[in-house]
Amino acid sequence: MSVRSFAIFPSLFARTGVWPGMLALIVLAGAAAAPNPADARAARAAGAYDGIWNVVFITRAGNCSSTNSAPFAVLGRRVSSAGGGRVTGGISPAGYVSVRISLGLSAASGTGRLVGSSGAGRWSGIISGDRCSGIWQASRG
Repeated sequence: MSVRSFAIFPSLFARTGVWPGMLALIVLAGAAAAPNPADARAARAAGAYDGIWNVVFITRAGNCSSTNSAPFAVLGRRVSSAGGGRVTGGISPAGYVSVRISLGLSAASGTGRLVGSSGAGRWSGIISGDRCSGIWQASRG
């Protein structure tokens, strides 16, 4: 499997230049399974989640932009940004993701799960001084 980077879309920094759905990144979660446990173990060992993930953040509470999207990069057990803000996070062999994103005074964190080529989870944070939260959905792209 080739190594790819995972990026955050600059458009997420809408409104006042700060990424509203910021940590919804978290990145990444989904539901898809390998045909059998042996295949799943082999896929995880080879970086089953490596690549670029397109993440859509949907605000459910707070005064933040309603929807934003951003690309993230997954390499091995690490999740990172490729387009703005600081992203720190990781992914377990089973696809559970935990991420923290910050840009200026704004910060958010999120958790979720990736399965196969999709994922979903929740995020929350303080964006431009407003407390916001919501869900995120991801697809490998």
